Amino acid sequence: MVDTADKVRLVIVGYGGMGGHHSERLKNNSLYTIKGVYDIDPARGEAARKNGLKAYASYEEVCADKTVDAVLIATPNDLHPFYVGIFAAAGKNIVCEKPAANTSAEFEGMIAAAEKHKTVLTVHQNRRWDKDFITVRRVMDSGILGKALRVESRVTGGNGIPGGWRKLKKHGGGMMLDWGVHLIDQLCRLTSSPIGRLYCDYSYRQGHECEDGFELEMTFKNGLSAHVTVTTDSYLPQPRWFLYGQKGSATVTDWDCRGRIAVKREYDGEIKGIAAGNGFTKTMADLPDAAVAGYDLPDVETDYDRFYNNFAAACARREQSEVKNAEVLRVLKIMEAAKRSFEERAVICEGL
Repeated sequence: MVDTADKVRLVIVGYGGMGGHHSERLKNNSLYTIKGVYDIDPARGEAARKNGLKAYASYEEVCADKTVDAVLIATPNDLHPFYVGIFAAAGKNIVCEKPAANTSAEFEGMIAAAEKHKTVLTVHQNRRWDKDFITVRRVMDSGILGKALRVESRVTGGNGIPGGWRKLKKHGGGMMLDWGVHLIDQLCRLTSSPIGRLYCDYSYRQGHECEDGFELEMTFKNGLSAHVTVTTDSYLPQPRWFLYGQKGSATVTDWDCRGRIAVKREYDGEIKGIAAGNGFTKTMADLPDAAVAGYDLPDVETDYDRFYNNFAAACARREQSEVKNAEVLRVLKIMEAAKRSFEERAVICEGL
């Protein structure tokens, strides 16, 4: 347990891309002292030393160091359950990178280990504090669009599956575990309704054993529908978010939160048709300016250090973890349902 006056003395386990990212983020956070890192790759240990950090020789050394309050696990996904069990037994509080585990059953075991040893276990679902997501939530909660009918969430890129191990099933690779875990978590934050039905299709266009993208369709029991697109071979940008409501629509086009809100006005004027390819349409014609009120997206603030600050407070037993393990478990079960939908080519109809 950490005294409220003390910094959290932290070791980063896995000093690759994400471990290095956490190190940079935390080195200027007044609530933390980075005691060092542990990585099975000697080259990464040497990199840590060059960056002024202690390189622990083994996880046993980390466990035995009584000056270490907490660990942050940033290893390949398949190693998370092992390390959580080890460090929980040693009495260390734990941040685990997402996805917490490859399966919901594994994560249930991790929760049990933390509860048994009375340690804090929380998962790095940091994208709950992304500005684009906070913007979407603000628009939906404001009621400006009326009742929310549909949410479309897209993350697209053209660089393929990143990193070596993320292409391998045994390590928990694939875009569902890599990005789906965030995007589904965000959607579950937009509504408390259970999911009534779900359908998912994976893509393997790049020839890897893990999916390089997916299309996920969900309908919640309150009537809200949601579509999630993840691609790694899209060479033109697609809008990050598109919202449909009874009264209007909104788009957030990118991470920088460019976009627009459009609300339909009462209008009894004539809709003029337009030439549409080799035909004519009124249905799909743009609404005249008099029929639509346009608004800027709200300018929201978000605290990108909130996850870290909350973990420090949880270690001191001053706050509960904002990322609840029950929420993490639900997302894992939804991802498992998505995989089953793809494998069975079936719509999954169960409360999730």
